[in-house]
Amino acid sequence: MTDQPPPTSKITMSPQKLSKLDPSRILNLNVGVLGHVDSGKTSLVKTLSTLLSTASLDKSSQSRQRGITLDLGFSAFLMPLPPSISSREDGTNGDTDATTEDAAITERYDLMQVTLVDCPGHASLIRTIIGGAQIIDMVLLVIDATKGVQTQTA
Repeated sequence: MTDQPPPTSKITMSPQKLSKLDPSRILNLNVGVLGHVDSGKTSLVKTLSTLLSTASLDKSSQSRQRGITLDLGFSAFLMPLPPSISSREDGTNGDTDATTEDAAITERYDLMQVTLVDCPGHASLIRTIIGGAQIIDMVLLVIDATKGVQTQTA
C-alpha cells in the first residue's frame, strides 16, 4: 500500500514542489461559494484554501475599507482524486459509460484542484455573481446557522 493521504484531505506542498507539477495532470473543479451577507463565506474560503490568487480574500482596498466582498475572489486547494473516481476498478455501479469515463479521468489526472470562487453576498452586486457563474461548476451555499435563511441568502 502506498503512503497517500486520505482521499478527502487537502494536499499541502512547497512552492518549489508545486511549480514542478504538470498542470495538464490536475483536474480543476470551480466551486462558487454563495450565501447571505456576513454568513462567513470568505472566512470559510480562507480556512479551506492553500493557494491564493491576487484577487482572493477581499484583497482590494475598497473591500477591506467597507468590510465586504465586492468582487469575485479566487483561491484553491489540491486533493487526491475522490474515491468515487479513483477506486472504481470493477464497474460495480452498473453504468458502463460512467465507469469508462472514470477510468479515463484516472489515467489523465493525478490530482484535483478545487478552485473556490468567493462571491459577494449583497443583492446590489448580483451582476458580479452572474458574471462568475459562467465558470462555476457547482455551488456551496453558506448559511449562518444562528440567522437561518435570509432574503439575500443566494
